[in-house]
Amino acid sequence: MFKLIYGQLNFNGNHGQILSPRVFYRDHLSDSNLTGKKRVSMKTLITLCSVTFLVISSCIFHAFAEEKDSAVIKGTVKAKKVKYLKDSIVYIENVPKAFEPQKEHVVIDQKNMAFIPHVLPLLRGTTVDFLNSDMVQHNVYSPDAVADNMNLGTWLKGETRPFTFNKLGIASIRCNVHADMLAYVLVLQNPYFARVDNEGKFSITNVPEGKYVIKVWNERFKAEDKQVEIKADATTTIEFDLK
Repeated sequence: MFKLIYGQLNFNGNHGQILSPRVFYRDHLSDSNLTGKKRVSMKTLITLCSVTFLVISSCIFHAFAEEKDSAVIKGTVKAKKVKYLKDSIVYIENVPKAFEPQKEHVVIDQKNMAFIPHVLPLLRGTTVDFLNSDMVQHNVYSPDAVADNMNLGTWLKGETRPFTFNKLGIASIRCNVHADMLAYVLVLQNPYFARVDNEGKFSITNVPEGKYVIKVWNERFKAEDKQVEIKADATTTIEFDLK
């Protein structure tokens, strides 16, 4: 068992035995056991037990809450040629909940005369830092309303300029100094999205229960949307055919 003396927990004997606060107080915190030492009141002991109970209850509640959102959507995106799968994004169109964007900025680099990454999915409200890593000047602009038709100007190597994407949709990102440079930013309503791998496989985890429309975005091709009903702790498998 343990004694609470001078605010510290000391273990000795009775391992695994659970005593009620009253018995514990009688056997370990009585005047005879605390002669010459600071006495802990019954009220203090009960308060300590109550706080411990609340902490444990909170942990159990959050564990069950997380488990409820443990469903998985996985599957495969198919195309006539494997190379066409590159940068395909699978995502849930809408989840009836408000989501806070991440505070950390994400980066799109301009390196070797290309935007890296070429396709960037993100949650609405996320800020992107556009970095120039080339020895030449670069510009960043978008002709699309999703990006407010922004033009961040032109800057030298090592400099960055931020832009926050607050509108849903797809924004093309271009450089007016180098016309062949192109990237895409997918501004999404929720964080449930995934980039397919080289084999076209994807997995979206921790999906809440509900009925959803699942979409796939590809720079060249389109695929039919899928309507699914997600159950807690279940894995839903779907396939897309790019045409």
